[in-house]
Amino acid sequence: MSPNEDAYVHRQLGELAEGMRGLQQSMQRMEKSGRRSEDKSDASRAVVHKRMDELVSRVGTLEAVSSEIKEDVSEMKPVTDDVKRWKLMGIGALGVIGIGGMVLGVTFADAVRRIGMVIIGKG
Repeated sequence: MSPNEDAYVHRQLGELAEGMRGLQQSMQRMEKSGRRSEDKSDASRAVVHKRMDELVSRVGTLEAVSSEIKEDVSEMKPVTDDVKRWKLMGIGALGVIGIGGMVLGVTFADAVRRIGMVIIGKG
């Protein structure tokens, strides 16, 4: 080979070696970036799983409280029904007493009118 050809080949080999180093560096950057991305994804998934566990715990607590409330309401229902019945009975009794009072009042007024008529002498 001539010296010009030899220099050209060496220059080409140098450029080729430089290109290979650039590719290696680029691959290393990509690998580091991939690892960082995986680490971030792992951390994010851990947070999501932690929140999911908290939600499961809270839902379990809500279910327990809900069942307790259902039991309390089922125990209160007969009492509420009794109170409603008592109220209706009380309203009915007040109605009967009111009607009785009205009848007594009318009777008393009629008696007073008749006594008044006897006293005045028109009767």
